[in-house]
Amino acid sequence: MSAVAAMPAPVLRPMHEGDLDAVMEIELRAYPFPWARGIFQDCLRAGYPGRVLVGDAGLLGYGLLSIAADEAHVLNVCVDPLRQSRGLGRRLLRDLVRLARQHGAARVFLEVRPSNTSAIALYHSEGFNEIGRRPRYYPAGSGREDALVMAMELVDEDIARMPPL
Repeated sequence: MSAVAAMPAPVLRPMHEGDLDAVMEIELRAYPFPWARGIFQDCLRAGYPGRVLVGDAGLLGYGLLSIAADEAHVLNVCVDPLRQSRGLGRRLLRDLVRLARQHGAARVFLEVRPSNTSAIALYHSEGFNEIGRRPRYYPAGSGREDALVMAMELVDEDIARMPPL
């Protein structure tokens, strides 16, 4: 048996303020314009569901979701750049969508930079569709970058499994 096959799968669990040192290490490596620690603290203190993905080497990624009425908003999904392209972002995203569904959300929204083609491909493959654009939403090296607004309608899983009439 190879060493890779023997490694346990990473574990998803709720994010806590004690995770923020590791979250910030990843955030700073992953983004040229990272969130401030205070934004993560405010989200957690407001009760927004946060998730972390933890492996043998420590924290591998994280995500945050806000939920209000029947809508959820993916605020942040990030995987350590050293561990990307291994399905970890997909696992985090699916868990956030599952949480949104559990909290009664009928749809999930997110914003993404048009330049982040790998994230856009992930979101499309998971059922998100582009519904709009927010001009000059993100800071960029030379001014501002638009955001693509994407959404996914959450269909009741029982209805989705029903055969057509």
